[in-house]
Parts: sequence; structure tokens; C-alpha cells
Amino acid sequence: MSPVAVIITVLGYILLLFVFARISSRKAGNAAFFTGNRRTPWYMAASAMIAAAMSGVTFISVPGSVAADAFSYMQMVMGFTVGQFIIAFVLVPTFYRLRVVSLYEYLDTRFGITSHRTGAWFFFISKMSGTALKVYIVCAVMQGLVFNHYGIPFWANAALTMTFVWLYTQRGGVKTLIWTDTLKTVCLVASLVLTIVYLMRGMGWSLANTAQQVAASPMSRIFFFDDPASGYYFWKMFSAGIVLLVAMTGLDQDMMQRNLSCATPRDSQKNIILTAFCQIFVILLFLVLGVLLYRYVESTGLPMPAKSDQVFAQVAVNGGLPLAVGVLFVIGLISSTYSSAGSALTALTTSFTVDILTATKHDNDQALTRTRRIVHIAMAACMAVVILGFEYCADDSVINLVYKVAGYTYGPILGMFVFGMSTRRRIKDRWMPLVAIAAPLLSGLLQYVARTHWHYQIGFELLIYNAAFTMLGMLLLTKKR
Repeated sequence: MSPVAVIITVLGYILLLFVFARISSRKAGNAAFFTGNRRTPWYMAASAMIAAAMSGVTFISVPGSVAADAFSYMQMVMGFTVGQFIIAFVLVPTFYRLRVVSLYEYLDTRFGITSHRTGAWFFFISKMSGTALKVYIVCAVMQGLVFNHYGIPFWANAALTMTFVWLYTQRGGVKTLIWTDTLKTVCLVASLVLTIVYLMRGMGWSLANTAQQVAASPMSRIFFFDDPASGYYFWKMFSAGIVLLVAMTGLDQDMMQRNLSCATPRDSQKNIILTAFCQIFVILLFLVLGVLLYRYVESTGLPMPAKSDQVFAQVAVNGGLPLAVGVLFVIGLISSTYSSAGSALTALTTSFTVDILTATKHDNDQALTRTRRIVHIAMAACMAVVILGFEYCADDSVINLVYKVAGYTYGPILGMFVFGMSTRRRIKDRWMPLVAIAAPLLSGLLQYVARTHWHYQIGFELLIYNAAFTMLGMLLLTKKR
């Protein structure tokens, strides 16, 4: 696939994206930007959530991970499904009852302004680093496909990407995201299914033969019950999936802003349950795609890329398949990236404006609009800088790196919410930042000791230990009645 073809594909998608953004952002004020006016139909929110859960990292790293991890990721996906039910029937009624704009306003009501801002700052670190990692891997792929060909440096690539993201989200916010995420869902699922079809044809396999080949492959193993010390052990990944989903979706302003844009709690719950079952099917297709990609590389003698994240790009662009496969790959990659970055940018703007600057409490509508726009520009610039930082230090499989970061930064947020909803205790609010910093440090120490002295690998369940340390610290801060 030539650089010119890639450029035409990208520009065509961006043009379509801006058309959707233009239509959806008409008469959009602050309420539309922050909450979508709470008028989103539940089925539109569900279609948007399917796309929101699938980033460029999912598109590239999940298929590439099957060689090392097989289908073990499905164990975590099962936990994700349980986590979706917890969000629907525990968190959603609470957030609707309080009529929050930002989720972290709950912490202010429950504990105080210091806890409120502590939660917001940890979300800022989590979302900024996580989204920058996701955009980074896509920028790296585009650098190899296009920008290196014309001698354009990586910093220009990152700056251009974030400029486009800022432009299409600057007016409509959440209201625009619902429409553009629906577009992304169509593009992403179509790209996934059609790429699988082209790979089957390229190897001369029928649908039945493909199912047999995938089932017979050692890469399709799902369940791991044999070694409790392993990072792939079922109960560790299943429980980690529950906690990760609750923390990274239910307590994440980025993900929940779509759910909370529905008119009623019941509509939001319908959307979440539908999303849970669709997510199982879509992720399973990504894993099947991974097996087909590796089998295709073996059958054609293509060189194996240095990193598993590059397998999909290698086959789609240089694998001798029809041009349509390369076009589908680029569309899926770009649609997932722009949606993920756009929603994160909107959530960061909302949280920073509402939680840290507390602008909604003292600004009139005109002043709030001005503050929101300045923050929006600042968040886009900050994300571009962080992307450049990862260009020089990211050396792990990106999907694992994202979850490692989340395990440390989402733990204090999860601990604060669980403590608040499961007890009636009040705490000495001014000491909350100390607890929130100590918990990840203790979690990291526990992980090191378990690995070096007990030969036990703490994997994605690190988030559970992190939240537990946070809750223990909050228990020590309990006020005497």
C-alpha cells in the first residue's frame, strides 16, 4: 500500500468525521459539551460505547498478543461482563441521583474538596498517560507508512494528529462524540470482519475450515487453571477484569460521559448491558484475527516483525493481499484512534474545568465557555507532549503497558469510591493525597517482593491490592465521632 493511498484514506475518513462533528455540534453549549444535554437515546449510547471500548491499542495489540498470550484475554473479558453489571446497577443510580457533571463530584459530597481534587488529579494522570500510549502506537504505525517516506519527523506527526482531534471536538464535546463514535463502530467492525474474510480467501479456507484451524491452534487456548502463580491464571485474570472494568469504565469520566448522557438511569442501564454482550463478540473476533494473521505469515513466508504490535500492519500493508485490506486496516486504525483521543480530550477538559478549577461553581455561562476552550487547547497540547515522551521510552507491548499504568493510577480512585459507597465513615480529608500516593508505592513494593522472594507473579490484579491499600489508609484517617 503506497503512502499516497494511505493519505487519501486518512483524509477521506477525517472529512467524513468533520461532517458528522459539524452536524452534531449545532447549537451546542456547555451542557451539550459536558453531558450531551442528557438526551441521548440509549441505543445511540450503546453504539458509541462499543466503539469507545475499542481503541487503536485493541485494534493492533490484541491480535498481535495471541502468539504469547493465546486467548487468555477472554478470561479478563468474562470479568469485564460482570463489571458492566456492577456499573449498571450500583454506580449509575448513584450518579444520576446526584446529577453529577463529573464523577469525582461524588468525592466532594462524601469526603470533601481535597478528596475531590485528589481523585480528579489521579484521573488526569491515568487518562492522559493511557490515551497518549494509545495514540502513540498509532502515530508510530503512521510514521512508518507515510511520514518517514516524506522525511517528516515524529513530533510533526503527533502535533498534526492532536490538532485534528482538537478541531472536531472543540464545539460539541460529548454530543459530538456520540455521533462520531457511532461512525467509528461501523468502520471498526466492518474493517475487522472484512479483513478476516480477505485472510480466509488468501489462504483458501472456507468458514468451516477456518473455525477448525483456529480451534486446533495452540494460540486459541482460553482457560488457564494449572498454575496459580502465573499471570494467566483464570481466577486472577477474571477478578482483575471485574475490578479493571469498574475502575477504568465505571469510575472513568471518559467512558461514563456517554452513559450519563442518556435521559434516565434505566436507559443508561440498557445501553451498558447491550455493550457488555457486544464487547465479548467483538474482542473474540480480534483474537481470531490474530490467529489468522500469524498463520498467514507462516504460509506466505513473510518476515516476522520485531514487535507483536506490528503484525497486523505488516500483513495488511505488505502481505500481498488486495489493496482493500490495507485500506480497511487504515480506516479501522484511524477511526479507533481519533475516537479514543477525542473522547479522552473531552473528558480531561470536563474534569479539569469542573473538578480542579471548579469553574462551574463560580463562572457564568460566557466565562465558563471561555475557560472550557482554554482548557481544551491546553489538554490537546499536553497530550501531544506526552506522546512524544513515549516515543523514547515505550518498549513493551502497549496493551500491557496501558494496563500496568492503570493498575497504579486507578487504584486510589477505586479505593476512594468503594470506601465511600460501602461505609458511612468520614475521614480527615486533608490527608487524602498522602494516602493516594502511598498506595501505589506500596503496591509496587508488594509486586517486587512477591516476584523476587515468593516467585509469585502479580499481574493485572495489582489494581485490587492498590485499592485495598487506599482503603486501609482511609480507615486510618477515620474521624472520631
